[in-house]
Amino acid sequence: MNQLGRTLCSLPALSLALGCSQTSADLGALEFAEVSVPQTQEEKREIRASDSVTVDGRAYAIGYRDLVRTNQVLPKLAGRPLETEVFGLLKDKNGAPLMLEDGSPWVCTNGSGPDYTSLIKYGMNLFAVTQLECGLGGAYVTKLAQDDQGNLSAIATRSVDFSDVFGTYVNCAGMTTPWNSHLGSEEYEPPMAIFNPNAEDRAWFDDPSWHDAHVQAIADYNHIENTAENAAYLGYMYGWIPEIKITSANGDQRVNKHFAMGRFAHELAYVMPDNRTVYLSDDGTNVGLFMFIADRPKVLSAGTLYAARWVQTSGEGVGAANLEWINLGHATNDEIRAAIARKTTFGGMFDKADPLDAAAGICPEGYTSTNTYDEGLLCTRLVPGMEKIASRLETRLYAAHKGATTEFRKEEGITFNPDDYVLYVAMSEVAKGMLDGSSNDVGGPNHIRLAEADKCGAVYGLNLKGEATDTDGKPMESNFVAFNMYGVVAGSPRDYSGTALSENSCDVNGIASPDNLSYLPKHKTLVIGEDTSAHQNDYVWSFDVGTRKLTRIATTPYGAETTSPFWHADINGYGYLTLVTQHPYGESDEDQAQSPDDKESHVGYIGPFPALD
Repeated sequence: MNQLGRTLCSLPALSLALGCSQTSADLGALEFAEVSVPQTQEEKREIRASDSVTVDGRAYAIGYRDLVRTNQVLPKLAGRPLETEVFGLLKDKNGAPLMLEDGSPWVCTNGSGPDYTSLIKYGMNLFAVTQLECGLGGAYVTKLAQDDQGNLSAIATRSVDFSDVFGTYVNCAGMTTPWNSHLGSEEYEPPMAIFNPNAEDRAWFDDPSWHDAHVQAIADYNHIENTAENAAYLGYMYGWIPEIKITSANGDQRVNKHFAMGRFAHELAYVMPDNRTVYLSDDGTNVGLFMFIADRPKVLSAGTLYAARWVQTSGEGVGAANLEWINLGHATNDEIRAAIARKTTFGGMFDKADPLDAAAGICPEGYTSTNTYDEGLLCTRLVPGMEKIASRLETRLYAAHKGATTEFRKEEGITFNPDDYVLYVAMSEVAKGMLDGSSNDVGGPNHIRLAEADKCGAVYGLNLKGEATDTDGKPMESNFVAFNMYGVVAGSPRDYSGTALSENSCDVNGIASPDNLSYLPKHKTLVIGEDTSAHQNDYVWSFDVGTRKLTRIATTPYGAETTSPFWHADINGYGYLTLVTQHPYGESDEDQAQSPDDKESHVGYIGPFPALD
């Protein structure tokens, strides 16, 4: 098929007419049993999921099943007899438990908790790899058993050793790669631009909330003394994409951080079917959208990084745009790791000046005016010769210097629909820098100029093509380059005052703050998880991209976030939709917990399904 046909195949209305590779005969019908809006106290305290799924007219019994919970004690994987592990316990570089201020072990549970979980086969063995979204992160490898009905259970677990890559940090979303590894994330990177080692004002460092969240835990993990003295470089150890590969039947693993892929608030790295193109979402206010093209398939240690520019075509609703891609240059893991080891600081990459007019975002001559993430309005000038290092250590700021868009708000999960050749990106809130004339636009180019906010969020579609060029006219070596962006499904505010649903501010029959995404190929089913305060209980949805029907397929307890929905199509003849229920009672309704155990996070799955691959 020529490229024009491939591009138009991504438009459902034209796909059949063009004879695209996926036809109606190829696509199976799939429908989940609906889960009701939680109404009773019992329903609001439970994890509830569809009890059946109908595939091509045949019904199969499914349900939610736990694998493991935080603070659960399991045998230590490949440990000595009677040796145990506490699932979710955070450890330092020597494998010793980290402690909270009260002297108790630091288990990553309430306030955050486990996040993305991969199901990975190694030979005849099956493992779950679960990463931990705490101020200092971590991961656990858990060996699983699978019975003859497809049900999974945890046998033993062991923490992952990150000491070779400086530890890890706020591990959020992820994916299981096509080559059977766990590709994670480090979200909310420490904001290094606010630290100037020559400044007299050190109030930023004396603020305990900033200090504890961004510096002290890092120092404790690495046993670094003189934290204040070393704070100018510590944060550059974090904000990357870690990859975990199982290397033995005992669950041994190898960990790499992909420094070549850039440093920012990584929500998710999503690998496309060519095993080279990787889309990277950036979670926060005034953030970018990035794409990495690796030099070689299945090897993410070297490649070229790109940042998107939004060229608006509509400011109505959640907006629409054409996308252009700005080349941020080529780098390798080794090059960037060496720069971190040299204790590179922000001041070594950028000169910083005070704005001439802060209200208008006007900088002194020779300085670029930008507005990004935690930094807000900055006037900076790139130090000559530091382009490559800045492109990776301060990726978002460097991208803004190059003219990329850094106005997205709360960019979350990514997934790919091969049936229509569409990439999906969730935006949990369409607001702030995405609005026309927002205060977040001061100092920035105001590329995104939407007329009004959508606090309930939206999922965007991005059509893809090959034979694309970057803004310098250079070819991009990928057949998966996004060329536009438009709303697919959005949430709607609703006032439920005076009703039994008064704790909800977005329509309970629609999405709110969409977070992680997954897609069931050949069944037109997009799975959308929520991380919201606009629904009293967070939901997981299936969305039929053909009929546009939304079906609620799971609900979680009070104050919990749904994370990690990811479709594993065929593991020994069964399919699984992973589901992590993070920090129950941790964001709201704390008084509704009936015991301390209620607040422990859950790692589990919906299924088992018949294999649908």
